[in-house]
Amino acid sequence: MAEALILENCDLDCSTNNLNHHTTEAGCTHLIVRRGQAFEIKLQFSPRGYEEGVDQLALIAQTGPCPSEDFFTEAHFKVTESLQEAEWSAAISSVDGENLVLSVISPPDARIGKYSLSLETSTGVEENSCNLGEFFLLFNPWCPEDSVYMENDEERIEYVVTQHGIIFQGTKSSITTVPWNFGQFEDGILEAALEILDNNPKFKEDSKTDCTQRNDPVYISRVVSAMVNCNDDSGILYGRWDNCYTDGVSPMFWIGSVDILRRWKKFRCQAVRYGQCWVFAAVACSVLRCLGIPARVVTNYNSAHDANRNLVIEQYVDDQGKTQKKQKEIIWNFHCWVEAWMNRMDLPEGYDGWQVIDPTPQEKSDGVYCCGPAPVLAVKEGDLAISYDVPFVYAEVNADVVYYLEQKDGTVRQTKFTAQVGQNISTKAVGKDSREDITHNYKYPDDSEDERRVFEKANQYVDVPRPPKAEAPSDVGIKIKVSEKMDKGSDFDVFAVMNNNTEEDKECRLTFCARPTSLTGDVGPECGKKDLLNLKLQANAEKTVPLRILYEQYGSSLTQDNLIKVVALLQDHSSKDVLLAIRDIHVTNPGIKVKVLGEPKQKKKLVAEISMKNPLQEPLMGCSFTVEGAGLTDGLVVKDLDCPVEPGEDAKVRVDLMPQLSGLRKLVVDFESDRLQGVKGYKNIIIAPLPK
Repeated sequence: MAEALILENCDLDCSTNNLNHHTTEAGCTHLIVRRGQAFEIKLQFSPRGYEEGVDQLALIAQTGPCPSEDFFTEAHFKVTESLQEAEWSAAISSVDGENLVLSVISPPDARIGKYSLSLETSTGVEENSCNLGEFFLLFNPWCPEDSVYMENDEERIEYVVTQHGIIFQGTKSSITTVPWNFGQFEDGILEAALEILDNNPKFKEDSKTDCTQRNDPVYISRVVSAMVNCNDDSGILYGRWDNCYTDGVSPMFWIGSVDILRRWKKFRCQAVRYGQCWVFAAVACSVLRCLGIPARVVTNYNSAHDANRNLVIEQYVDDQGKTQKKQKEIIWNFHCWVEAWMNRMDLPEGYDGWQVIDPTPQEKSDGVYCCGPAPVLAVKEGDLAISYDVPFVYAEVNADVVYYLEQKDGTVRQTKFTAQVGQNISTKAVGKDSREDITHNYKYPDDSEDERRVFEKANQYVDVPRPPKAEAPSDVGIKIKVSEKMDKGSDFDVFAVMNNNTEEDKECRLTFCARPTSLTGDVGPECGKKDLLNLKLQANAEKTVPLRILYEQYGSSLTQDNLIKVVALLQDHSSKDVLLAIRDIHVTNPGIKVKVLGEPKQKKKLVAEISMKNPLQEPLMGCSFTVEGAGLTDGLVVKDLDCPVEPGEDAKVRVDLMPQLSGLRKLVVDFESDRLQGVKGYKNIIIAPLPK
């Protein structure tokens, strides 16, 4: 009888396998592979090598706390002559003396997670078993049989591999960009992502059933949506919108997901304070990309929160244009969520592709604060019966808005807008830092026949009564225009533009006011007002009235959102019609300049000089720059300034960088001070590879 086959050494060949599986940016400390794609392991035996016909080999792959073949979390498979598709399989690639190379493949619907891999050897009647090590198994957008398969390679790189991105904020007519470091391959992030799955209530209740569903991106994305907020569980982020962040970190401060996920893991799954919609969305995007699900952050301008689910947002204002406290429904100036790419095998044909996943806690879904995945196509077509949460997402982009104008005499006038909600829906373009408008994916053109057809179709699913139809439109119109430049620290004008389309002159009253506002619509004190009791509008003519907004009036009450709500009410004395125009304007922060000193080369120290000019008429106190970049810094780098920055002067620091990887890197910067928060900037840096 032949001697026993004893394993002397095992090499999981992390560097080669990770490169082939598009996980090389995570380094080569751990084996990180994707399902449905083969990887190789190198075995060295002693005192003799493998002999065909004498030795029999088998592998055991296990994941989860209670591995079970019945629950598809354990696989026991023999080493054969060739790999078998659609199942766990292993085959011999080469034999060289005592060295043996095995090729291993998992099925394209394998459960993702952390696996242990064991080898069983049998020589006649003698059997041995030994542990080969651990590996991580992820979803595979490169595998056509995987339910997250994405055909376009440029899109796979953008939505799975790229670690930096752009998130859009501001207003629909003044769109601003916020750079973000997703950092899905940074140290500890994959472990944090899997810990998120292991801390979800479904896992704690029944770990076997939870783990067996980890082959399904629908299930995984729903868990991630619930776990990014902490409302029902030991989730990642605590949401707050009241501008009181002294016991935590302002949502404006964050420039990446890495520090958030590391804090959550370090402090034993205590929620990180604080997040708002773009932070929730960005962290969810990082986790999904980390697990192998293509994902991108999407911004919806004038995003509706339909509390009573009648597809109408009801707003109440007084005769001065001020929002009333009875208001329960919200129109967010902008709102961010995530789209994830997957097949929907749980639905009828046609709903594959991008799915909305919204981790910001707004409404419960199946008793939990989560939202999605909702097929984008179902939203566009008004298919509100499709899972999950399509009615809520549909209202976010397509609800009608009715304003009830409560006048001093107790009468109420109604103004209806059918094209206010769901504007300029935006995401980062593939391979570029520019904006891609994807509104057409979510809705037909506002007020088109198709849009109204879909709206009526969606209304068939509504049980809550809708408000009565608004009065017929007037022959007098009003809208608000703004100045080209509205920089923080400066004064600027906004304009009420009125049109009289009748053959007779009109006597009107114009109430025109501005108030700082927050992302959720809460308003502060007036920072500008005009009340013209007897304004004459000439027949068939246009009239413009300016309103000057002074920094000395808005500066102290402007929130970190940098938003001012401008409201114009026009009352026609003869017809008693009351016309309403509302516009949120975004006050622009100064820019941050990043200058790279030296030639960017891999493994060579690099210095970045960062500066920003104080645009205010007062000194800035407590100033600091925060810098982060995947492959450039080891987490967050904070640089405090030890003296005030006078008006017109530059705040300036230098930061040492150590590029670990070649290729395009994004250095993300945040500036904070007592009077100026959430100022963002970035620099794209091309790192030259090490010479061969």
